[in-house]
Amino acid sequence: MKAVLLLAVAALVASALATVWLDDDLTKPGWESRWITSSWKQADGTAGKWDLDAGTYATDPKKEAGLHTSQDARFYAIAQKLAQSFSNKDKRLVVQFSVKHQQNIDCGGGYIKVLPDTTDLANWNGDAPYNIMFGPDICGPGHKIVHFILNKKGENRLIKKNVAAESDEFTHVYTAVLNTDNTYAIYVDGEKKQDGAIEEDWNILAPKKINDPAQSKPKDWVDDPQIDDPSDVKPADWDNVPAEIPDANAKKPDDWDADLDGEWEAPKVPNPDYRGPWRAKRISNPAYKGPWVHPQIDNPEYKPDSTLHAFDNNGVVGIEIWQVKAGSIFSNFLITDDLDLALTRAKALDKVRDGEKALKKTADDKAAAEAEAASKNAEEAEKEDL
Repeated sequence: MKAVLLLAVAALVASALATVWLDDDLTKPGWESRWITSSWKQADGTAGKWDLDAGTYATDPKKEAGLHTSQDARFYAIAQKLAQSFSNKDKRLVVQFSVKHQQNIDCGGGYIKVLPDTTDLANWNGDAPYNIMFGPDICGPGHKIVHFILNKKGENRLIKKNVAAESDEFTHVYTAVLNTDNTYAIYVDGEKKQDGAIEEDWNILAPKKINDPAQSKPKDWVDDPQIDDPSDVKPADWDNVPAEIPDANAKKPDDWDADLDGEWEAPKVPNPDYRGPWRAKRISNPAYKGPWVHPQIDNPEYKPDSTLHAFDNNGVVGIEIWQVKAGSIFSNFLITDDLDLALTRAKALDKVRDGEKALKKTADDKAAAEAEAASKNAEEAEKEDL
């Protein structure tokens, strides 16, 4: 009993110590004052309009509404400044949000960015520097991935691992975690999909080892595992068999005129007895040493960095995307150091997704029944006409 109480107290203490820098599920009034739409692309008419929408399949339209892309083939940019900017050098950073591609997306972004508080929200665009870019990106059946990009040493560095993005019409939750020990994790719908060391899964630092420039493959190194059999000799009659022979079934046309057309010759066909160019049989090479491996040495350019996870100034969250087919809905934004809180929120949205699936099934069943009835009525009408 005491152990249970101690665990409960520990959980409460951990929760009290947790920090939440952003928590916005779009249910609070005044979203247009919190989320600032950029003027980017408005002058040339290619900026898309944001509104608030829950989509076609929503069990509670008020609670499930989110930032909605409403126009096809448009650029979208919208952002919110956090109540307080912060560094995550000494704290775990958890970035989470949900997105629903109710339009059955074929090509478009579904990711968010974490930016410094110096970002000009009213004018920011795709060229503005950011700290983190995270979330799904879809374009065609062969490109459905979760982007996780860290801006380090002045460059946007994409994770080397591939995590599949969801592309159906339902709400899915994406969670990125950066830990103070330079490890990371990616969750989709509260389930871990990838984790590891930042140093290993991003090309940020110089490699620890490099090929020894003083070493090269010896000239006498034998790396061909097979050689021609020196005892194998080409048969004397090998080249006597031609590759083509006259077609025995061919007949000279009746109207062939030797004076005008020349002497008739049967057309050639492949010779079934032709054996091709002669090659000696291959045997194992007794001198084979295996593939040569370049010796490596410590890279003098390599310098460890304990702050690969950290950004000094996290102050804005934004969405900057291009969509061919609009209709995506973003919500449930959470930036915190409390992974348990984030995963609890993510799993709670399973119920929302299940509700969406049930509503879609009902609609699909109704549409199928109506189509079947219409087809039956058409058949009966056709019979009556006859």
